[in-house]
Amino acid sequence: MLELYLDTADARQVARFNACLPIRGVTTNPSILAQSATGLKQLLPALAGSLGAEARFHVQVVSQSVEEMVNEAAELNRLPYDVVVKVPATESGLTAIRKIKALNHQVLATAIYCSHQGFLAALAGADYLAPYVNRIDMIGADGIGVVADLQLLIDRHHLPCKLLPASFKNTQQVMEVLKLGVGAITIPVDVAEQMLKHPAVPAAVSQFSREWHEAFGNRLSFQS
Repeated sequence: MLELYLDTADARQVARFNACLPIRGVTTNPSILAQSATGLKQLLPALAGSLGAEARFHVQVVSQSVEEMVNEAAELNRLPYDVVVKVPATESGLTAIRKIKALNHQVLATAIYCSHQGFLAALAGADYLAPYVNRIDMIGADGIGVVADLQLLIDRHHLPCKLLPASFKNTQQVMEVLKLGVGAITIPVDVAEQMLKHPAVPAAVSQFSREWHEAFGNRLSFQS
């Protein structure tokens, strides 16, 4: 089943969407946490309270060297949650991923901008790959195309990892990625809101209500 994540540090929005959608968990990054002025010690308990004990949280390291990233990953995995450690897919990041996987920790390779970068991260042992769809588009490349190529490579080489595309600005990007059969996806709150709305829906619902009341008054369906 597709793993659906929200890319946010807003616990109230997570609770809101979890009421109507099967949210697997939450993805964060240093920028999201910094902009919200919310640290993990405050955020993770609030999210777990909304999502339950089975929720999965993707948390990025902020260390720079291989040794520091590995040590930080070990500390993140001591937290009482299902944590996937996010590591940028750089040369030092891939080295850290291999060492972190040797400790049997879950890893997501993040900041992926091209298919060969993601493919190397998969070979290094990453459990998840996060191509940045809209950011790729913004540098003049094809974000959907990168996801398509990566999914093909994963399938062709039978690699035991999932794509978890990130960085979306509209619902079309999300739907095009989902058509490719990715195993996971993370969506920002504003795009999730777009997906729940359509300009034609309120008018249709209003018509249903008006015509029902004209025919049956305040009776409910089972009372008609």
